[in-house]
Amino acid sequence: MNLALIIIIVVAIVLAIVGGLNSALQWLLWVALIVGIIALIVFLFRVIRGGART
Repeated sequence: MNLALIIIIVVAIVLAIVGGLNSALQWLLWVALIVGIIALIVFLFRVIRGGART
């Protein structure tokens, strides 16, 4: 897995935790969800493209 992708996933998890704990920072939960979905899509594209080449 790419290092940048791992960092994005970790940041998304941290933002989700912080957003869930503090209701005043609930917008962080939405940011975490968006970043997590983008990271998942990038990961899936890499898996699909890598699997098609072999």
